[in-house]
Amino acid sequence: MTVTVLVPDDHGVGVLARIDGVRPVRYESLTALPSQADEAEVLVPNFLAREQTDVLARLPKLRLIQLLTAGAEAWLGKVPPDVMISTCSGAHGGSTAEWAMAALLAVYRHIREFEDSRRAKSWDTHRTETLQDKRVLVVGAGDLGRQMRRRLEAFDAVPTLVATTARDGVRGLAELPDLLPLHDAVVMMVPMTAATRHMVDAGFLAKMPDNAVLVNAARGPVVDTDALVAELTTGRLRAALDVTDPEPLPEGHPLWTAPNLLLTPHVAGSCTGVHERAYRVVAEQVARFVRGEDPEHLVRGDY
Repeated sequence: MTVTVLVPDDHGVGVLARIDGVRPVRYESLTALPSQADEAEVLVPNFLAREQTDVLARLPKLRLIQLLTAGAEAWLGKVPPDVMISTCSGAHGGSTAEWAMAALLAVYRHIREFEDSRRAKSWDTHRTETLQDKRVLVVGAGDLGRQMRRRLEAFDAVPTLVATTARDGVRGLAELPDLLPLHDAVVMMVPMTAATRHMVDAGFLAKMPDNAVLVNAARGPVVDTDALVAELTTGRLRAALDVTDPEPLPEGHPLWTAPNLLLTPHVAGSCTGVHERAYRVVAEQVARFVRGEDPEHLVRGDY
């Protein structure tokens, strides 16, 4: 038996063609599907594809949506119950953790300030903070959180991981209010779900100590933007964001000019090798499906 898989790019076609029992079919866009779509059992949406769930009505044999990203929020609640969703967990954790480390280092070592001085031709010698010995709370203990912990430890920081339920080496979500005041930085690495929307609200931020750093490497709506802007404006907290709500930021949005903020345009996972890493995971998941097994990274419930 041959399984037809709809794939958005030539690299993916080449990778999946090496799997026995798979017929990869390239599509240009989900609004212009090829004729083989009627036979497709697996759909690989484009990287960060959004608002394209109407395609499901045109895929009568679809059984699996295999994502190229770790986030499934664009598809949750919009997929028939007999269609599975599998994430690309494990592909982007290293890159995202790398971005978060770069952000923390830039904040603590004043990299932007020194660059501003260079542009002003000013030899501004001053002492900075260090990531060493900083207590960093990582909210999310999946692939991203584990990758972050490994990197923090390499820089002699002291990480604490938090997940929904406590387990060996990981604290439980119920402990979060008590943990927040004890940490110098908080790194958000949770999936976007109804439960995590505005998890970082005014109350959350108020529990962070003065001069603490919030890093959002998750999704924009995990943070209440208005509450964060209020804290940044007073100068009490600092932040580094790779994601925002709304996204992209419209002209005139207060985050463009907010003080104490490092902002990048959702690029934590956008780096060399991203396709190779993503399709390595996708190939493993599709191969399991072809063998009659459930993919390892199935989304269950609201995950």
